[in-house]
Amino acid sequence: MEEFVNWLAGLVWGNGLVILALGAGLIFTVATRFVQVRYFKEMIKLLFEGKSSEEGISSFQAFCLALSGRVGVGNIAGVATAIAFGGPGAVFWMCVMALLGGASAFIESTLAQVYKTKVGNEYRGGTPYFIEKGLGLKWFAVLMAVVVTISYGFLTPGVQANNIAAGMENAFGINKIVTGIFLVVLLGAIIFGGVKRIASVSQTVVPFMAGGYVVMTFVILAANIKEIPEMISLIITSAFGVNQAFGGIVGAAIAWGVRRSIFSNVAGAGEATYSSAAAEVSHPAKQGLVQAFSIYIDTIVVCTATALMILVTGMYNVTPEGKEPIVQPLENIEAGPAYTQMAVETVIPGFGSAFVSIAIFFFAFTTLMAYYYIAETTLVYLSGKQDIPWLKTILKIVLLIMTFVGCVYSASTMWALGDIGFGSMAWLSFIAILLLIKPALKVLKDYDIQKRAGKDPVFNPIKAGIKGADFWEEKCIEVEKKSSLDSKSII
Repeated sequence: MEEFVNWLAGLVWGNGLVILALGAGLIFTVATRFVQVRYFKEMIKLLFEGKSSEEGISSFQAFCLALSGRVGVGNIAGVATAIAFGGPGAVFWMCVMALLGGASAFIESTLAQVYKTKVGNEYRGGTPYFIEKGLGLKWFAVLMAVVVTISYGFLTPGVQANNIAAGMENAFGINKIVTGIFLVVLLGAIIFGGVKRIASVSQTVVPFMAGGYVVMTFVILAANIKEIPEMISLIITSAFGVNQAFGGIVGAAIAWGVRRSIFSNVAGAGEATYSSAAAEVSHPAKQGLVQAFSIYIDTIVVCTATALMILVTGMYNVTPEGKEPIVQPLENIEAGPAYTQMAVETVIPGFGSAFVSIAIFFFAFTTLMAYYYIAETTLVYLSGKQDIPWLKTILKIVLLIMTFVGCVYSASTMWALGDIGFGSMAWLSFIAILLLIKPALKVLKDYDIQKRAGKDPVFNPIKAGIKGADFWEEKCIEVEKKSSLDSKSII
């Protein structure tokens, strides 16, 4: 059974997905005229501009909720794996994919806003919702929703939980069962509080955890300041095959850099679409820009922080798949959090294990919160866009069970299950947003026109030439009615 799971995970995460992600990112970057670059200042401005409402969360809360899903064990363990199998050059290609991924993130999150809906007293939306409304393919939307619900509710939670439990056991000697019980109780208290509580916890924890991790990176770099130029040279020369030691694994550097970038920031894979749809904004492109910025934080900042700590201290091995080791200063050390632990140990002896374990706890725990919200949103879709409490309760129980199982079960099995679920979702999501590029570009054009006119963009789907944006059409009608009544009252 384990061999079959590993085989299936390898099939899903093959070179096809690497090519699809790179190609989609490049297409979106060119089609949007580098939206992730030319609107960089606007992204930061919009991050703190929106406010929450009774129905929706603020742009910053949606940003933090999406970032809590993006920033997980992939930012620590995933980066180490990319270096171990692809060499230092993988870091460069990881950042390239992040830059291209900014455009993919803009497209998917903008679409999520365009085709969102209101269920009860909450905004709901995401990939299945915009597949149904934008493409008119109900079967495709249902397939997407089923895959996402199974993936985030059952397959992927174990990856995050397993790393938390392993870290706590290694650093503090805490039994994995004890960690599992603690996680279930803490996570249950949050997810049973609904999306508002999840968003509130995310906006408090995410900035704190990312900031603390970056501060530690600066401490490590400052202690090794003389090695920084050599490290940068190593990354660049390895990425393009110029370095003598790593010249023969350029293909592996590209493949592993792209894979781990996708796994970490999930740009284009649909994960951030659900929180994006929940945001209260006046124009869909605004949330698209905010979520594009989250890619920079996840990969360019947090993932690169991990890579720099590992590389500047030399605490890594490089053994390409199926080949002999190229670099192996760490004997009998498996690629993963141990690389970062040992990097910190070189500067602050006795602190590495504790620091990395605490970082993993915060990174992975906030990801588990995001997983529940995503699975809940797709479950609501499968329920006919109705809020059915008992179904949500079952989902919560299943996710909490898988969280506990992940703490005590085999790490390799948990990673393989997570790869299957996430990879399957990524394939479907990339296909969907490529098919919906035209309406997304129309929304961006509408935003560009209003910005050039000096306006604060407000979305009208009819003027923008977008069909199926029912929520926004109804909102425009309400605004017109209110404006008409106000005019009459003045007269």
